[in-house]
Parts: sequence; C-alpha cells; structure tokens
Amino acid sequence: MTENRAPGRRLVTAGLYWKTAFFARTRPLWRALARLESTIVGDLIAEHPVEAPVFIAGVPRAGTTILVEILSRHPALTSHRYDDFPNVYTPYWRNWLADRLGPGKSEPVERAHGDRVMITNRSPEAVEEAIWMNFFDHLHDPARNQVLDADTSNPEFERFYREHVSKLLAARGAQRYLAKGNYNLTRLRYIARLFPDARFIVPWREPIAHVASLVKQDRLFTRMAQQDLRVPVQLARSGHFEFGPTKRAINLGNQTQVETIERDWAAGDLAAGWARYWHAVYTHVLDALEKDPRLRDAVLFIDYRRLCEQPPETLNAARDHCRLNPEEFDPIAAEYIPRLTLPDYYAPDFGPDQLASIEEVTDETFGRLRSATGAVT
Repeated sequence: MTENRAPGRRLVTAGLYWKTAFFARTRPLWRALARLESTIVGDLIAEHPVEAPVFIAGVPRAGTTILVEILSRHPALTSHRYDDFPNVYTPYWRNWLADRLGPGKSEPVERAHGDRVMITNRSPEAVEEAIWMNFFDHLHDPARNQVLDADTSNPEFERFYREHVSKLLAARGAQRYLAKGNYNLTRLRYIARLFPDARFIVPWREPIAHVASLVKQDRLFTRMAQQDLRVPVQLARSGHFEFGPTKRAINLGNQTQVETIERDWAAGDLAAGWARYWHAVYTHVLDALEKDPRLRDAVLFIDYRRLCEQPPETLNAARDHCRLNPEEFDPIAAEYIPRLTLPDYYAPDFGPDQLASIEEVTDETFGRLRSATGAVT
C-alpha cells in the first residue's frame, strides 16, 4: 500500500490490489503448492529446524516495528518482509526467484502510518497473519473467542507452520525465525507449546500516550478509506483489522467487553474504546503469564518510553532475553540508539474528562505492567 493522500489518487495500487485478490481466491491451490514445495525441499527443512524463534507482539503503536527492524539486522535472524506478501505460502520458491530477479528499484518511503518509519519492499513486516487466518477461520470474528491456548490443537496448521518457517530459514540462510504479529498476544501459550524454546518480546506504552497514538492512526486510516475504498479491503486481506472503519475488537473470551469497546467506537468515542482495548489485551497477557511460570520466563516486557529514553539498557535487555551474541548485536544497536526518540509530531488532545476516563480504565493494568517490566522500566 502506498502512502499518497492527494485527493482523487489511489492509495492501493491496482497491481497490488488484484494480486492479493488472486491469492485470496486461490488459497486451496497455494496450500497444495506449499505441500509440494515441502516435499521437494524436504532435506532443507530437516537441515533448518525451528530453534528459539523470537516473537514480537504488542498492542499496535507500542514499538513493535522498530524492535523487529533492529533485531532483523542480526545475522542469525530472519523475518518476513513486505515483498513476501501476498505469496506467503511458498517461501522457498518465492525467495529463490526473487534472489535471481534482484530486488528491483525500491527507494525508502515513509509508510502509510505517517510515523517517520521509512520502509522498502525488503523491510520486515507482519506477514504471517495471512497463514493463521487460512487455518483458523474465527480469528477476527468479534463474536467468537479468538484465544489460542496450550490446549489448542490443529495438526495441519502446526505441520504447515513449522515447515514454512524452516523453508524461510533455508531460503535466507538464517538460523532463527523472527516474527512480528500483534495478534500473537492472543496465542502466546499456543506458540509456546509449539516452540518451547521461543522467546517473546511484548512492548507497551503508558496508556494516555498509547491511546492518543491509536486514535491518531484510527482517524488516519479512516480518512484513507474514505479516499480509496480499496484500503480496508487490502487491510483485511493482509490480516490487519486494527484501524479504520472496519476495525474489530479482539474477543478474549468476554463478549460484553467486545460489545462495550465496539459501542464506544461506533459512538465516536475513540479514546474510551481504545482505552478499553488496551486494558483488555494487556490484562489478558498478564493473566496468562500469572498462570504459566514457564511462559512468564519466556516473555520480556519493554516500555516504549524507556526504549526511547534509555535505549542502550533497553536494547541490551532485548539482546540478552533473545540470547543474541553481543559482538554481532551491539554494533547494530549502536546505529539505532541516536535515532530512538519519543514522537514529536503529535500530542494527546484529550480533555479532563477523557483523561480521567482513560486513567480509570487502565490504571490497574498500567500498574501491573510497570511491575512486570521490572528493571527495564
């Protein structure tokens, strides 16, 4: 999706729109081709087992993008990229072909979020959600519980996913998989069962600043959808239901909670809806960790403000948690440390009543996050 807000101009190019439509309509074919690919490159899959994958997940606007960008530079790690979509099904063949065709011309541009993040078609991105949606048809249905826990079982998906990651590792010559996916917050215990040595990073922001950023993005994508009706369709095809007129609350097993959030949004009270969303998701994560000591050890909370104000200490914590070699990671971190600053292109514009409401909804969870973050806060 291109970022061009001039009136009357398409924000989603026709080529990308019809390409994603084709893949959406032919998913059974691509699942079959993925199985064929796995059969043909079975030796490579065996040579690239999935070991200690790293999953970065947080409520949107928490800092997941910059963290995955930094970590993806590490030579041991590889992640999905923008150009892996929409053909996420045959990663080995797609990357083999892309390597021979070359990267093409791709000048860095600011992504559609308008948040200073510059990207190319080879920048890391949250792409794997399309795979999850293919195997779990309820994941973005607000009327159904979307949590996948340690008791979840989907053998076909589990085999596909493991093989998929191994093929990506083989194609990129990497040792470990790095995934960015905010919805994975609802699947921590399931992922931990699939990969007992997985490491998780969960970034968060203090709620007033976070809600302000969520409201800003929501309004931005709503304007974009009004300008180009392809925008919400494209977002849905790629598994993004966070912002704009088709945004959906995550059902964490509490239907009343979902209905309250969506009622706030529908009434135009975006701040209240997003505050409840923030509270619901992070409370779910904290509760899951309280019930599972092994998962608690695998999760590192990162405070976005501290990442920007004390980047060396925070990035060192991420490095150590992910068990990365300092000699390889520290020079990469050093490149980013001067660039890590708090946003200065917007500020919360909430009135006293809205501020009080946000604080009331989020205060308990905010305290638990500060406590759980420990030395990183």
